[in-house]
Amino acid sequence: MADEFMKGFALFIVCGMLWMVLAGWYNTAGFESTQLIAETTGAGTIYDQIAYVLRDGLLVATILGPVVFWLLIPLSRALGGDVEN
Repeated sequence: MADEFMKGFALFIVCGMLWMVLAGWYNTAGFESTQLIAETTGAGTIYDQIAYVLRDGLLVATILGPVVFWLLIPLSRALGGDVEN
């Protein structure tokens, strides 16, 4: 169980930190304005477009990674153990 916890925790920390970096670059207009969740301005270059997709994927991985490793995998193992007994 400790390895599932650490995998979920690593996904949460790494993907969350990378999401915050990309959101800070592309979604923060100023220090006094809305930060990290403001609207993205402009279409940008191809590298900006790749970063937008990566940013959205990192947010999904930040949320779903711990849910899978902390809830779904232990729940499936617990239910699978009950069926075998």
